[in-house]
Amino acid sequence: MNLPSSRIELKVVPIEKPDDMNFILGHSHFIKTVEDLYEAIVQTNPAMKFGIAFCEASGPALVRSVGNDQRLIELAQKNAMSLSAGHTFIIMMENGFPVNILNTIKNVSEVCRIYCATANPTQVILAETELGRGILGVIDGEKPKGIETEADVVKRKEFLRMIGYKL
Repeated sequence: MNLPSSRIELKVVPIEKPDDMNFILGHSHFIKTVEDLYEAIVQTNPAMKFGIAFCEASGPALVRSVGNDQRLIELAQKNAMSLSAGHTFIIMMENGFPVNILNTIKNVSEVCRIYCATANPTQVILAETELGRGILGVIDGEKPKGIETEADVVKRKEFLRMIGYKL
């Protein structure tokens, strides 16, 4: 299919979620993505509550979704529709963190890329042409406010031990 060159419009779309909720935003290439991501998550962290939505890029071009928590499925669907970028998936999660499942998600055969995995306020930079939309990148949280001091190092290490990620 030869497409004529077109104009490009840039858009910024925020991810809508509660302040403390984590999510993973990525790119995939096949309709079975939602099922494969579902299986990967429950096999890695069965206690995690999650909703997945995937923007199909051809055929009926639907937002496909699955999960084990209806509220999180609906939140994933809402964000997927706001992005409307082909082959994009979003996983909204509770009772776990991206670090618990990220390598498993990356190893799902049809996953091409992870844009971000965060609880930070996030803006997605999209390009739109007559063919559709694609993600150019993300703004994940704030810019740095300074350089870490020795006291900040101590606080960081204490925090990691308090939440159980270090001994």
